Amino acid sequence: MAELHVSKKTISKLLSEMQNRKFIIPDFQRPYKWDKEKCETLWNDIVDFKENDATNGADYFLGTIVSYVNENRNLEIIDGQQRITSFFLLLRAFYKKLEAMTEDEDVVGLKNQLAPCIWDINPISQKVSDKSKIHIESLVVTEEDNDTFHKILETGEFILEAKDNYSINYQFFKEHCDEYAEKYPMQWKQLCITILQKCIILPIECDTPETALTIFSTLNDRGLPLADSDIFKAQIYRNHKDESDRKEFTNTWKELTDTCKQANLKIDDIFRYYTHIIRAKNNDKSKEVGLRKFYTEEKSKRLKEPELMNEVIALANFWFYVNTGNEPEDDESYNFSFETRKYLHCLAHYPNDFWKYPLSVFFAKNKDNADFNDILIILLKKMIGFLFAKFIESPTVNAIKDDIYTSCISVYNRNELQYKLEFKEDSFKQKVVTHSSSKISRALLLLDAYLNENQDELISDKFDIEHIFPKKWQDTNYNGWNIKDAQIYLDKFGNKIIFEKKLNIQAGNGYFGVKKLKYKLSKIKSVIELGNFPKNDWIKKDIEKREERFINTILDFFKDQLL
Repeated sequence: MAELHVSKKTISKLLSEMQNRKFIIPDFQRPYKWDKEKCETLWNDIVDFKENDATNGADYFLGTIVSYVNENRNLEIIDGQQRITSFFLLLRAFYKKLEAMTEDEDVVGLKNQLAPCIWDINPISQKVSDKSKIHIESLVVTEEDNDTFHKILETGEFILEAKDNYSINYQFFKEHCDEYAEKYPMQWKQLCITILQKCIILPIECDTPETALTIFSTLNDRGLPLADSDIFKAQIYRNHKDESDRKEFTNTWKELTDTCKQANLKIDDIFRYYTHIIRAKNNDKSKEVGLRKFYTEEKSKRLKEPELMNEVIALANFWFYVNTGNEPEDDESYNFSFETRKYLHCLAHYPNDFWKYPLSVFFAKNKDNADFNDILIILLKKMIGFLFAKFIESPTVNAIKDDIYTSCISVYNRNELQYKLEFKEDSFKQKVVTHSSSKISRALLLLDAYLNENQDELISDKFDIEHIFPKKWQDTNYNGWNIKDAQIYLDKFGNKIIFEKKLNIQAGNGYFGVKKLKYKLSKIKSVIELGNFPKNDWIKKDIEKREERFINTILDFFKDQLL
């Protein structure tokens, strides 16, 4: 049975009890991210508390620290590393100020209270013998500034031009500490006591990291739990025993982090896509397991594969090019044509991300293929036909899971999708109509716009669904329309177009004859065609005619891909 210990402690008690022990920021944690604004909020809150509440016997509650006891009896922090790191910087700023003061009883007394919080003290003299023996150590893999943090706590010095958060925040605390001491010399000492004795924290000490992670996930509603990729990062880092290899891995992980950020992806996303490449290679179409379990089972065997990071980086770069619209670098053997881009754009508006799994498998299989783009266009069209039609038939994630897993294997082996779908034109024609306001409608309208033979450039992703007959009813002359008819026809596909967001805002809810002027300014060919419509009225027959054209266009595309 898991054990945990919960108690209420002052900052002074919590930190001074760490004699010959340390708080450890584990290697899988995120880098120190608190900025000066957060430090300013903390400082102002403490000062305000000291001036208004501390004298009434109240306490200032700082939250929880979740940790577990490792094999060296040190406390590895799972939650609270940002706060506790900031408090170490704050207390060091106070101690630095005391070191510059003329020693009297008060100064000596405060130093004697602060020193055990930051360092090990000599058990006989009760003084600090070695300031390198600090009570916190950061092992964060991708944090280059760990040494800076440790050096600040050891020496109390910082580099003025430094741009890391440790230096910036320590400078902030030091400046405010000095200013407060100069302005309120007697109150400054009381502020120091307030921090040590009135700031309360709730440490939760667990016996295993698994228990600590569970407690953290349960309690924490202010931040994000540790991502699976944070655990992978630490494990891969540990697998590298040579210091130069670890340095190279750290740089590689930074590259991965930057690429994912620019691609608007999480690192977990890329690792998830990569699982389906591994599954496809192994002919595995079983139920998908959790990401962490997939990579850490069998003693994290998959995280020890020598080509893992190279392949993950390559996959991340592929999705960077897909998501940003940037062209692949010259050293990449694959490329994207306009035809490819337009179908990728349609898939990007599909209601879930399952299409990304077989596409990732296709990339891994074909990235060095000279015919990459030509084969990809064929696959994308088939994928749109299958996924869009399947959603219309059964709009649930579970309906496509098995087909996706099977298709991943088929793509890896033959560059083909494999799925079960009974396509009957008449029934599909009826069902498409019912999806004019469903999650697939945006993707269908975009596909229709791209199927216009005159559409020869990519459509801006900043578009709205425009109701040609305005969605907001107005009591003016609508040429025979009444509000009852409008409600019936309003949400038909025949009354909708995709329209650039900026132009749509300018067009507003005006009458069709007025909005045509804005339609003519569009770069979407089907919208321009509406702008050139010979009449200034948009009536029921126009919607019905356009509805029929829309449905036939979509169904013709489906038939070409599925039959």
